[in-house]
Amino acid sequence: MFGVFPHRVLCKDYILLRGFDDVFYAPHSRHTGIERDALEQSSEVKILAESEEAGLYLMVAHGERQIFITGHPEYDPLTLKQEYERDIARGLPIDIPINYFPGDNPENYPIVNWRAHANLLFSNWLNYFLYQETPYDLNELPKILLKRRGKNG
Repeated sequence: MFGVFPHRVLCKDYILLRGFDDVFYAPHSRHTGIERDALEQSSEVKILAESEEAGLYLMVAHGERQIFITGHPEYDPLTLKQEYERDIARGLPIDIPINYFPGDNPENYPIVNWRAHANLLFSNWLNYFLYQETPYDLNELPKILLKRRGKNG
């Protein structure tokens, strides 16, 4: 799985995806995958976004304390190009990254169509999962964490 792929938002009202378009793009560079069927059997994992081509992309689990991203929204514009050129130089079998170079020509500058959603994803995470959840008085933090775990503190 190598390239930039369209993804669908499955949970449009989910706060981590606030402001996302119905379809957004994200880079992928991996040689493994996650079986959707296996995750659907778990009551702990909620699938938030996926790609028809790249598979699962964004999931949360354990009361939103764990967030899983299978792609690379953090990639700079030239990261896939550098990975491609590195593998070519090593003589490894590698295809041109899908949906990345205009005309599938590595001489062309890559099309960057994931940056806005990557920034929005990280902004939402910081705002709604860290900033909004962190008490002003850090002495209160242990009580909040115990409460989240369902324990009496």
